[in-house]
Amino acid sequence: MSEEIKKSNLGSVLKEILKEQSLSMRKLSELTEIDTATISRIINGKRKANPEHLQKFAKSLGVPTAELFVAAGYDIEQKPKQEKLHSDIHISVDSIQNFLESSNINIENFTITSVEQKLANYEQYVQTEEGKETILTSFGEKLQRVGSIGPFINHLKDMFEKFRLMKGTPGELFLIGSALLYFILSVDVIPDYLFPIGYLDDAIAVQLVTHALSIKE
Repeated sequence: MSEEIKKSNLGSVLKEILKEQSLSMRKLSELTEIDTATISRIINGKRKANPEHLQKFAKSLGVPTAELFVAAGYDIEQKPKQEKLHSDIHISVDSIQNFLESSNINIENFTITSVEQKLANYEQYVQTEEGKETILTSFGEKLQRVGSIGPFINHLKDMFEKFRLMKGTPGELFLIGSALLYFILSVDVIPDYLFPIGYLDDAIAVQLVTHALSIKE
């Protein structure tokens, strides 16, 4: 067994999370689309999880990506609490870029800035009647097409309810609307047809908006 794998306590962390959430490795396999044998080897310390594995685990289990990277033995500089979210997002972006490169998929200039720019555009659009109507009429349909569960989707559902009921200040609702439009519309930074990675930038958009909302509180 390599020294690198020995340093990892990811297996025990994942076992504990699965126990707390009453999930089996088979169910985790369904949620992450990582085969059960690979998950078993990772949990039992026979294989080192790569960034893509960790990103999928974090998304499906609703835990911070950075926490799993540290547990897996990756060297991640500890940052003040207010910087943790952006650190987590940077890890997500790096994971997506690595995946795209290894899959020979050419998505140029995928950065946090590119996601933020789209959100800014959608924040303007949500202030129009057409933008509001798009959210109210199309969110449910898009949700059915995705057919997914997990913290990313749950955040969007919560955001939609707040938007539908107009719970929040105009500024907060514009931010929430920008994340909902990012999810609904198919012209986001990574096209949704590149499943499953097509929805990773949507998840990052939700993180960015959630962070912006927390600053406003």
